[in-house]
Amino acid sequence: MARKRMAWLVVLGCLLGAGCGTAATRSTTIRSTRAPSPAASGTPPAFAWLRPEPPPPGWTVARLRAGATLAVPPGWRRIRADVGTASAARVDPASGLIAEYLNSTPQQGDETLQNWSRFRPDHNLDEGDRHEQVLAAAQGLRFRSGSGSCVIDRYRTSRAGYQEIACLVRGARGESVIVAAALTAHWAQAAAVLERAVSAFVP
Repeated sequence: MARKRMAWLVVLGCLLGAGCGTAATRSTTIRSTRAPSPAASGTPPAFAWLRPEPPPPGWTVARLRAGATLAVPPGWRRIRADVGTASAARVDPASGLIAEYLNSTPQQGDETLQNWSRFRPDHNLDEGDRHEQVLAAAQGLRFRSGSGSCVIDRYRTSRAGYQEIACLVRGARGESVIVAAALTAHWAQAAAVLERAVSAFVP
């Protein structure tokens, strides 16, 4: 799998460098009127928000060479990343930190649906993150055109704390990873949009 640290550095370079433009600071608020029913669907409570459906009107779609599609909320900035991947982000205007981040990458390493709950946290630590804390993990989750394994975790980079949803999803064209992350302090406000992006993901 493409290295997450490289993706973050590319993001920072693009956002801070001349010619990349100024990242939008507008957020999208999504509220669901549907009550989750994990008991009926068999979905673990921590992932009751995962309801596969197309993105809302106004969202754009980034398509990977391998065929996966990443839904991007309005107001987000598409950013350069590793070849064959797709990324988008928002920046916190006060701190200049990446406030919210979406990335999709084809499966490239030793990650599997079975080991994902261990692989992802270990990968974060290998990339230099600290204080890795897994909040929830599950296998056999349903996506729009496949099934996957997901982990929700927190960690600290050298500059800030983040929470992420990271999923490895298997579809007809292969396996792809989607990562949806936000500053830990922003998670309560960002979660609904990030969860909707994950729900709209097509591997």
